[in-house]
Amino acid sequence: MPTSDHDIIQTLSTCPEKGFRLLMAKYMEPIYWHIRRLVGTHDDAQDAAQETFVRVFRAIGQLDAASSLSAWVYRIATHEALRLIEKRQTAPVSLDDEATPISILATDAYVDYHDAEAVRMQQAIRSLPTKQQLAFNLRYYDELDYAEIARITDSTPASAKANYHLAKERIVKYLREND
Repeated sequence: MPTSDHDIIQTLSTCPEKGFRLLMAKYMEPIYWHIRRLVGTHDDAQDAAQETFVRVFRAIGQLDAASSLSAWVYRIATHEALRLIEKRQTAPVSLDDEATPISILATDAYVDYHDAEAVRMQQAIRSLPTKQQLAFNLRYYDELDYAEIARITDSTPASAKANYHLAKERIVKYLREND
């Protein structure tokens, strides 16, 4: 039976080591892949994921009881990924900058380069502006609802939904134009 977020938070407060193991067991893989889709490479994703969980562990006492642990962890992971991307370029990356897609780092072998469709899909996603890329990845790959995406990206559910649908339209257009 999967451990609930409430149980993880309770265990972290009473037995931090055990709670951290529960947190890692539940969130390490999805957070790694969330970051990986943003930064592209395994090494960078691994570094950002580790830093994410260090930050989560240090700040767990700051989590509002009414907040979603999942959204909070994803939000920290998103900021870690953006911080890593920013470190790799000269101009800062912002979720509000529509002109700055997260396509500045080359991906490594998580894309099957023998599958032309998968390569084109990744290129299409990486061509999106940051907010659209985040909304698409969180909805399509992580299957989060718009309210969770809004909490992660510091926006509204309507904005998250709009960004997701714009992303879908741009991906379809990209795939048609690059047939």
